[in-house]
Amino acid sequence: MLTRFIRNLKILPRWVIIALDLSIISFSVFLGYLLRFNFSVSELQINNVYSGILLYTTMAFLAILITGSYKGIIRYTGIQDGVRIFFMLVLTAGLVTLINFFNDLNYQTYIIPYSVILITFLSSFLLLFNYRLLVKYLFSYYRNSVTRKSRVLIYGAGHSGMITKQVIDASPDMVVVGFIEDDAHKTGKFLAGSQIYPVEKLEDLLDELQVNELVITIKDLGYEKISSVVDICLRNRVKVRNIPPLDRWVRQELSIKQIREIKIEDLLEREAIRLPSEHVARELSGRIVCVTGAAGSIGSEIARQVLNYSPSRLILIDQNESALFELERTIRLISRRVPVFPYLADITNEARMLSIFEEHKPHLVFHAAAYKHVPLMESHPAEAVLCNILGTKIVADVAVKTGVEKFVMISTDKAVNPTSIMGCSKRIAELYVQALNNQVAMQGNSHKRTAFITTRFGNVLGSNGSVIPIFKKQIEEGGPVTVTHPEITRYFMTIQEACQLVLEAGAMGSGGEVFIFDMGQSIKILDLARKMIRLSGFEPNKDIQIVFTGLREGEKLHEELLFEKENLLPTHHHKIMKARISEVPYQEINNMIELFWELISDRNELKMVALMKELVPEFKSNYSRYEVLDKQL
Repeated sequence: MLTRFIRNLKILPRWVIIALDLSIISFSVFLGYLLRFNFSVSELQINNVYSGILLYTTMAFLAILITGSYKGIIRYTGIQDGVRIFFMLVLTAGLVTLINFFNDLNYQTYIIPYSVILITFLSSFLLLFNYRLLVKYLFSYYRNSVTRKSRVLIYGAGHSGMITKQVIDASPDMVVVGFIEDDAHKTGKFLAGSQIYPVEKLEDLLDELQVNELVITIKDLGYEKISSVVDICLRNRVKVRNIPPLDRWVRQELSIKQIREIKIEDLLEREAIRLPSEHVARELSGRIVCVTGAAGSIGSEIARQVLNYSPSRLILIDQNESALFELERTIRLISRRVPVFPYLADITNEARMLSIFEEHKPHLVFHAAAYKHVPLMESHPAEAVLCNILGTKIVADVAVKTGVEKFVMISTDKAVNPTSIMGCSKRIAELYVQALNNQVAMQGNSHKRTAFITTRFGNVLGSNGSVIPIFKKQIEEGGPVTVTHPEITRYFMTIQEACQLVLEAGAMGSGGEVFIFDMGQSIKILDLARKMIRLSGFEPNKDIQIVFTGLREGEKLHEELLFEKENLLPTHHHKIMKARISEVPYQEINNMIELFWELISDRNELKMVALMKELVPEFKSNYSRYEVLDKQL
C-alpha cells in the first residue's frame, strides 16, 4: 500500500505551495514580533501585530508571483530554488520597508518595526528553504526504503564522477554506494557523502557493498586497466556502464539516458594513436579528393574525416546505390561548404572511371573499393580478381593518365602469406601499384608523376560483416554464438584509427611505401565471444551456447602483418612503420595481370587461381578446394 502511494505520488499543485509559503511567512512575522517584544502579548497588541502580519504576507504574495519561487518541484529542491526564495524575500522586505517609509513620512508612524522586518527575513528564509530540503530528504528516504534500487559504484572521483553521482541521485531506480579511485591521495575521503575506496579492493567491494552496477567516468583509463576492471565485474555478475566524453553531453549536461552499458568496442580500443594533423591539413586543404568504395565502412569514414580538412571538392565513387545515397545525405549535413559529387559507378568500367577523373582532375585518390569477405571470394574467385586486381589496375592506370598526385591503396593483413583468394588478390594489387609507382618514376617528369602508397592493417571494429556485429545478432537471437576454431586470433582496430592512418599515409608518403600500423596484441576470438556474452548479461555455455563450426575456406588461424623478407623502417610516429617489400618488374606483372581478362571470359577458375599462385608463390590455399593446385605446383 505504501509502495503504491509513493510511486503514484503526484507533484503538488502550485497554489498549495504558495499557500504553504505564505503560512510560513506569516508565522515568521509573528515569530519576529515575539522575539522583538520578548514574548509580551500586550506589547504585540500595542504594536499592531495583525496589521504587520497582513502587510508582510500581502507583499510576500506579490513577490512570490513576480519571482516565481513557487515553480520549483519540492522533491528536487536545489541551489537554484534557494536563490529564487532569497530574491523573493529580498523583494518582500523591500516592498514592506518602502510602505513603512511612506507611512512614517505621512503619518509619523510605521506599520511594522524595522527590526521585525529583519528577523522575519532571516527566519522565513531558513524555514522556507529547510522545509523544502526536509521534504526532499523524506521523499528520497521513503522512495529508497520502499523500492529496490540498483546499487552503483562509480569509478573516478573527479569532476565527471561528481556530476554522474548527481545524475544518479536524481534517478528513482539507482543509488550510489561509493567511489573507487586510482589516486591514493583521494582514497579514504568522502565525496558528496559517499566514501572513496582504492581500486585495488574492487573485487571485495563488489560483495561488501552489494554492488549491482559499476559506472566508469574516467575518459582515458587505458585498455589494460579497463579490461581488468570489466573482467572482475563480469566474474561477479556486475553490470558495467560508462559515460560519453564531455563533448558528447547533450547541451553540455549529462543525463541518465547517456549512462550506457559498456560495449565490446570500448574494451578492444587500445591507446589511440595521436598524429599531428598539420601534415594531413597541408595535403588535403583546398585539394580535390576522390574516394573509391566510398559507401563502405572504411570509405565512408575516410570521406567524413577528409571533410574536416576543407577540401575544395570531394568525389565519392561506389556501386552500392542505397549506401551511396545515405552517405551523400550524411555528408551534406556535416558540411555544406564542400561540394560533393557522388558517382554510382563500377571501378572495373574503365571508360566510366576515365570520364570521372578527367572531369574532376583529383589531386588525391583513396582507393577503398574491394571485395573483402574471405569465404565468399573463395566461392567466386572471378569476382575477387575482377574487383580487387583488375579494378585496382584500372583506377591506378586512370590516375596516372589524369595526373593524380597521390594514390593511396587500402590493403589488408590477409595479403601477407595469403591462404585465401581474397588475400592473394589484395597482394597482387599491392604488387601492381608498387610496380606502377616505380615505372612512373623511371619515366621521369617527377613534377607530374603519381605517387602510389599502400596502407596495411587488420580487422576494423564494427565494419560491415565483421565478427562483432555477427556475434551481437546471434546473442540477441538467443544463440548459439558460432566460432570457427577455439584457437583462432585476429588483430582489431577502430575504423577511426584505420582511416586516420590512411590519411596520414597519404600525407607522409612519397611513393612506393607500404605503411604498417602497430596493432598491438592479437585477440582470441573465443575470448571475445565469451566477453560479449557476459556483457549482455548471460553466462557462456549456460545461457548462450558457443559452437565451433570449423575454419571456413581460405581462413587462417592467425593473421600476420609482415612477410619474413620484409624489413621494417621507422617513421615519425612510433606506432606507424614502413615495410620494405620485394618488388616485381612492371612489364612482368602487367602482362600477367592482363591474362586474367581472358581467363574471366573463359570462366576458367582453376587456371585463374593457378595464375594467382604463380604471381604470389607464398599463396597456399587453406581449407579450400584449390589446395589441389598447391600439390601440383
